[in-house]
Amino acid sequence: MTIADLVRGRAHDPRLGMRFEDDAWKWAEVVEQAAQRAAFFRANAPVDAPFHVGVLLDNVPEFWFALCGAALAGATVVGINPTRRGADLARDIAHTDCTFVLTETAHLDLFESAIGSGAEGAPTVHVVDDPAWQDALAPFSGAGLPENTVSPSDTFMLIFTSGTTGAPKAVRMGHARLSAYGAKLAEMFALKPDDVCYSVMPLFHSNAAVAGFANVLASGASVVLRRRFSATNFLPDLRRYGVTFFNYVGKPLSYILATPEHPNDADNPLRVAFGNEAAPLDIERFASRFGCIVADGYGSTEGGLNMGRTPDTPKGSLGLPVAPIRALILDPDTGKECEPGVFDETGRLVNAASAIGEIVNPDGGGGFEGYYNNPEADAERLRDGMYWTGDLGYRDEAGFFYFAGRTGDWLRVDGENLAAAPVELVLARHPDVVLAAVYAVPSPEVGDEVMVALHLRPGRGFDPDDFAAFLDAQADFSPKWTPRFVRVTDGLPSTATQKVLKRVLRHEHWECEDAVWWRAGRATEFRRLDQDDVAGLRARFVAREREHLIGR
Repeated sequence: MTIADLVRGRAHDPRLGMRFEDDAWKWAEVVEQAAQRAAFFRANAPVDAPFHVGVLLDNVPEFWFALCGAALAGATVVGINPTRRGADLARDIAHTDCTFVLTETAHLDLFESAIGSGAEGAPTVHVVDDPAWQDALAPFSGAGLPENTVSPSDTFMLIFTSGTTGAPKAVRMGHARLSAYGAKLAEMFALKPDDVCYSVMPLFHSNAAVAGFANVLASGASVVLRRRFSATNFLPDLRRYGVTFFNYVGKPLSYILATPEHPNDADNPLRVAFGNEAAPLDIERFASRFGCIVADGYGSTEGGLNMGRTPDTPKGSLGLPVAPIRALILDPDTGKECEPGVFDETGRLVNAASAIGEIVNPDGGGGFEGYYNNPEADAERLRDGMYWTGDLGYRDEAGFFYFAGRTGDWLRVDGENLAAAPVELVLARHPDVVLAAVYAVPSPEVGDEVMVALHLRPGRGFDPDDFAAFLDAQADFSPKWTPRFVRVTDGLPSTATQKVLKRVLRHEHWECEDAVWWRAGRATEFRRLDQDDVAGLRARFVAREREHLIGR
């Protein structure tokens, strides 16, 4: 099957297909919109360049029309991350050979500041909420379904993911793989045409491509789009639209659970919440509070290895590989299998040095189809006939897997991998900074928080307001990079070759001898961390049974 096949299957479906705010489209109308865009894409397809359509949009109907239209046209969609900035955003677009880019007024400044308006060699940009876009589409109104020339082996999407060097890699997502994922998900959760899927995770991300797009097409359910995720609007939206299925990645469950609780929260139509990287306690609390099933698994955009929880999965475990996939924990230096984890009476891993290694698929790449235009990254991922995930983990005696971090210099914030080097390069611009070291510290809820240790010039002190203003003024500084903690020091722990020992910084986190400033909320406002704050943070870790992550 191809995604084009799934779109064609909805062409004569009179049932409700999509809702966005107060607007609604039947499935047949969705396909009509897709066919119009397919005709436009084909009429403007390059002769001697890749047929790549960049999409820099929020979760709006035009993103769906572009996905379906590109599938029909045989084009490849490049999902562009709007949290990228400046040269990084320009690099993403150039690296993936976008012929043209669809964006909206809200993101036009991002595009123009990265590429430049009318710059030589730049892709053509179409602003979908500008009347000119409808004028461009008008000649293709009423276009029927194009001739089907799409092969299951064709690449449908290029989906960016972060790498250990800081330069994101574009993962190939083929028609066959994505359509199979969607069909499997629809089967797993018995999704039917009367189900309503709530799609609020960004559609440029693999989680939404699989669980907020392909599964909807495969099942014939309807989809409700929201421009961006909103914790406060979550429950009202469930009730307003009759939502039965919700996909997530990262911290959304934590944000939703932080909203005021009411006795009737379970009075809603939600059946299933599906995703990955939720905190174990959040899984239980969310299921209980909202009266639904929460299915949380382990996987990556690359598709080389997936895991799922079984009824007997221990608390905090990722579960087991999804058959027929196998997995091992290997020492990345020696290639030898690591020892099983040994735990004390509190459940703390006591043999981390010998138990933790890289999670590996020993039987090859699984669903991995390679990176676009990056043979070096392909070779790094596939070594000695095995697929190396880049994730650290360990196993217990029963064979259940646990996540232990990431190889290289990665941070996992809000469901996305971030590399430290690009953040450090920006922070180094500050006139008072001699050296900046960016590293991951655990979040009390799930995943990581960004912490930075700043070695300041002699005689300089840390001015929180100046630092916040500096960050806000950097056009290429992603909002996700904003540190949660700032450690101010006159010297960083280093090796003999003057490489910063980040493992020491991670171990000390915010409980260190140096002064630490932090953001208690979401705003870019820093204040001095005091002992009451430290105690409050530790209490949050204890409440979520994650105190083992901060030790001592």
